[in-house]
Amino acid sequence: MIAILRYNAGNIRSVENALDRAGYRSVITDDEKIIRSSEKVIIPGVGHAGPAMKYLRSKGLDRVIISLRQPVLGICLGLQLLCRRTEEDDTQCLGVFGTDVKRFPPRGIVPHMGWNNFTAISGPLFKGLKVTDNMYYVHSYYAEPGESTAALCEYLLPFSAAMQKDNFFATQFHPEKSSAEGEIVLKNFLEL
Repeated sequence: MIAILRYNAGNIRSVENALDRAGYRSVITDDEKIIRSSEKVIIPGVGHAGPAMKYLRSKGLDRVIISLRQPVLGICLGLQLLCRRTEEDDTQCLGVFGTDVKRFPPRGIVPHMGWNNFTAISGPLFKGLKVTDNMYYVHSYYAEPGESTAALCEYLLPFSAAMQKDNFFATQFHPEKSSAEGEIVLKNFLEL
């Protein structure tokens, strides 16, 4: 069973539908027992970091998430919450990745919305993919490149398109909305 974390963020049903299409059973939950006993955990999300972290803390899920040993995938807001802190709502996050999240500079159109390819990729999420493959993004904040960066993208400046540390994986793009290439990313995660 795959646990999809419920924490008052949007886009959760899109992830559930993508897992259904891939043939995986999932449950949307904020129950600690279910999360801990799941084979894999996905933290999807579209929303704001401040309220999201407030909800996670109110349920004790901030401590649960960082203690998980099974593969965990953060998507979009999920990636940002796995970082150290974000400028959005000046929020302390989970700190899995020792990286800060910043707002894109105002010299371009923000949010970054639409299809974009990579400048570099590495790691198990990208097995079978190329840097020229496009993924779908919708975000105003970005994780700075750092030691946990597994893929780079460029929009106004270079940013972490994906991150990995131990059993934690994350994508700034939405694999569930990124056509066949996004399905490959999800499949690679689900087969870990």
